Amino acid sequence: MLRLYIDPSAVSYVIPAIAGVAVVVGSWLYLHFRRAKSKVSKKLGIDENAGKEVEEDIVIKDEEAKEEEKKAD
Repeated sequence: MLRLYIDPSAVSYVIPAIAGVAVVVGSWLYLHFRRAKSKVSKKLGIDENAGKEVEEDIVIKDEEAKEEEKKAD
């Protein structure tokens, strides 16, 4: 009977490597899914942003900035 010994320090290198491969494969799949979805949407004429409302940017100025603007005018 063949018995193998797996050193715990070797396992500590293998686990992050497996996790890294999982992250790379997941991000690769996500990128290609988004590209395929974009191409299909363009061919079918589907707009992802249709029906979305765009709000204006909110700019808050403090009192000192308002006074400086008045002095500059």
